[in-house]
Amino acid sequence: MEFTAQQIAAIINGKIEGNPSASVRSFGKIEEATSGQLAFLANPKYEEFLYTTRASIIIINENQELKETISATLIRVPDAYSAFATLLQTYEKLSAGQLTGIQEPSYICKSARLGEHVFVGAFSYIGENVKVGNNVKIYPHSFIGNNVVIGDNCVLHPGVKIYHDCSLGNRITIHAGTVIGGDGFGFAPQNDGTYKKVPQIGNVLIEDDVEIGSNCSIDRATMGSTIIHAGAKLDNLIQIAHNVEVGYHTVIAAQTGVSGSTKIGNKVMIGGQVGIVGHITIADGSRINAQSGVSKSLKQSNSVVTGSPAYDYTSMLRSQAVFRTLPEMEKRIAELEQLIKQLMAEKESI
Repeated sequence: MEFTAQQIAAIINGKIEGNPSASVRSFGKIEEATSGQLAFLANPKYEEFLYTTRASIIIINENQELKETISATLIRVPDAYSAFATLLQTYEKLSAGQLTGIQEPSYICKSARLGEHVFVGAFSYIGENVKVGNNVKIYPHSFIGNNVVIGDNCVLHPGVKIYHDCSLGNRITIHAGTVIGGDGFGFAPQNDGTYKKVPQIGNVLIEDDVEIGSNCSIDRATMGSTIIHAGAKLDNLIQIAHNVEVGYHTVIAAQTGVSGSTKIGNKVMIGGQVGIVGHITIADGSRINAQSGVSKSLKQSNSVVTGSPAYDYTSMLRSQAVFRTLPEMEKRIAELEQLIKQLMAEKESI
């Protein structure tokens, strides 16, 4: 597909500087783009490539100052990164086309109800009393258990498994291999050292505009619901345990694990490989740095923590500064001890 600068500017509400008829057929990173490609500049770290790139069209921030003449056509927008994301979303929709229909072989129970313009890929299973909204795409090898509800404009990529009684809102994307509604890790210790399984009779509730990466596990609640609130974004390889609640517009990076019954607030940012214990609360706006271990509640909004066990980020930086000086401090202490011994010896000899 080919797009002109004028067409692109209309999609992202940008202002053109240069040739509005300049056209592109694909995308490229600003440091590597060639003629006929579109690039963008949002990070000042890459500003040098603005003057060397061969891209035909570049999206830049409206306040970007030019230090040299640029041959490419520019499109200025308030936020180049967001504008580029909008453009990619439009391109993705056009590229994907309008898949509809039911591929064979697949199995759909007679009591299931599918909306308009639904696509069901081959080797998929849709159980009893399932309700699927309009414009939903269910790619091959997916499993939808009994009584599941799926809202409008959702996308389930290949191999997604949604267990019985779970509920999904609108405009949800779930990537390949993710399991929604598997049993929570509930086992009661017995006197003889064995464990008795605690039935997990709740479900998972996912609200509107959530995206979940590949190979994640979101466990069903023991009772009630495990909840992912609207706008939350989960990376790949994440474990969300039973009865966890993830707040609105919270983002969680890969390989993070959240233990049971923990409540994560709104607009929280959690880095990769974070471990969070169960039955605690994470205040709104908290930021948890990668590889942190959170062992107690974060009660103050917008706090930043790091380390394991995690504690205040600024205090951790101060501690790290001290750690780096420990060898020198050890040497100075040894010298002071030696000096004290000499003074004590001199005092005793008087």
